[in-house]
Parts: sequence; C-alpha cells; structure tokens
Amino acid sequence: MKKIGFIGAGNMASALAGGLLARGWQAADIGLSDAVPAALEPHQKRGLFTSEDNRIIVERSDVLVLAVKPQVMAQVLMPLADLVQARQPLIISIAAGIPAASIERWLGGPVALVRAMPNTPALVQAGATGLYANGQVSAEQRATAEGLLGAVGLALWVDHEDLIDAVTAVSGSGPAYFFYVMEAMIKAGRELGLDESTARALTLQTALGSAQMAMAADVGPDELRRRVTSPGGTTERAVATFDEAGLREIFGQALTACAARGKELAIQLGQTD
Repeated sequence: MKKIGFIGAGNMASALAGGLLARGWQAADIGLSDAVPAALEPHQKRGLFTSEDNRIIVERSDVLVLAVKPQVMAQVLMPLADLVQARQPLIISIAAGIPAASIERWLGGPVALVRAMPNTPALVQAGATGLYANGQVSAEQRATAEGLLGAVGLALWVDHEDLIDAVTAVSGSGPAYFFYVMEAMIKAGRELGLDESTARALTLQTALGSAQMAMAADVGPDELRRRVTSPGGTTERAVATFDEAGLREIFGQALTACAARGKELAIQLGQTD
C-alpha cells in the first residue's frame, strides 16, 4: 500500500485521512505535517505519522497531498522543489484557485499532478469532488487519486483544467447555496409561527429526505418536482412565486459569478515567483 503524506493538517486533510483509515489504510502509511503542533495532536492519537518538517513528509510519501491555504502555497512548495523532483511522488492539490502550471513552476519542473476540488461535506464522508489530471499522471496514479478522494464521497474526473472552475461553482461552493436555502426556509417557518427548533428540524429533514430521494430516483429532479406539484395546489403556488422572482436565472448568475471568481483567483494566486 502506498504511503500518503499531507502538507497541512487542517479540516480537509483530517477528513481525507479519516476516510482512508475507514477504508482500511494502515495508520503508519499516512503522514501529516503542519507548522502548528496543536494541529498534529489529534493525528498522533490515531497513530498517524506526524512531523513539523514538510521535507520529512515528502521523503516518506508516494502520494503528496497539498492541503495548505492557497495564499501560502508558493512559499510552502518552493523549499520542497529539489526533493519533489528527486522523488517524483504523485502530487494532489486540494487548494482552490491554484493552476497546475503554477504548482509545477514552484516545484521546479514537471510533476504528476492532480487538481482536486472537494467540498465540505467530505468532513462527514459525503463529499463531492472534481478531479483533473495533467499529462504526467499515469493510469495507476489516476486510480490512486480517485481512491483517495473517493474515501470521503463521490469523485468524478473532468477532462480540462478550466472545468475545475465549473466544479467549484456547482459542488465546491454548492453546500453554501443549500445552507442559504435552509436558512431562508427556517426563517420563513418562524415567521409563519413555528418555533425555531421545529422549523429547523422540519427544514433539515426535508433537505436530507429530498436529497436521498433524488439520489435513489430513476428520474431527474425536474420530474420529482412535477410529481409533488399538484395543479392548483399549495406547492404550485410556491413554485410559481419562485418562477416570478426569476430564481432559476438568479442561480445561473450566481454560479457564473462563482466560476468567474475562480478564474480571477487562478491569475492572482498563481503569479507568485
């Protein structure tokens, strides 16, 4: 079994490490580094290898997951370039907005690189991740990357790197959209007379049930919506209100703005020499 190392031991690295353990990976084959010792303590308790020195993690890893903030990626990677070029591990970046070309530049040359865009439900092993592999990645390495991200949910490949911005708009940022809708529904329920706990419980269970129903159905969400929308009924009145407000168009504008911001960040964050 390959050794996997994480540069950065924050929430997403913790979720991925936990997913690997749940899938049967040995604790000794998973390593994490972080400049903050307290971030490593929970992993030490689980028996994972930890170090405050990034180079030690690189030296022992066949797969290196970059799990640091995009703003510090350049300063973290450049001191590791010689070691990465010598060892040539598979690099998996889960940092938003950092283009593959910038990562290769900071690492001193070509590397087998997968860009991954996971989302926060990975923290409860219900994530959705988009993956892009550069031309250096072998079929075996693709399978390794898919298995790693698949340990915390769904993992799907896209063929072109610029589609990572679309993944960000749909699933990367997507949980926030659903939380926003939940927030609005809870507020509306309270204004209709429900107490906070009742409005919250009904909203969250409805969201969960609807998602599970959509996942299990052999038809799309459009048909499921039609099936619960009786002509002249209460649901039809609510949906008509959404349509009159242009909700579909608003969602389209929001996701387009999200993808555009991803492209802007790729330019801004990838310029550091």
